[in-house]
Amino acid sequence: MVKHIVLFKLSAPEPERTQIITDFCNAIMALPPVIDVIRRIEVSRNINPAEKYDIALYSEFDTLADVTAYATHPAHVAAAGILKGHVESRACVDYEI
Repeated sequence: MVKHIVLFKLSAPEPERTQIITDFCNAIMALPPVIDVIRRIEVSRNINPAEKYDIALYSEFDTLADVTAYATHPAHVAAAGILKGHVESRACVDYEI
């Protein structure tokens, strides 16, 4: 199993930032019925204002190839497009258990 964790720091000001996060989270949570390689997915706004990142995404896949299939799937590309032009930084880790 591969765990895929992504953190996003947005550059958009409030209240636009809140709307972007809401739209992105809704789009990501709509993906499991569309992308069958997703075993589990969670995404939410960071509630700790003392931390740097605004969004945390956690997902599980059977293989790293499945992560790639997910990342390049048109539905995921469309969901990720919600953040386009608003990401100040991104961190990603994929690890196998």
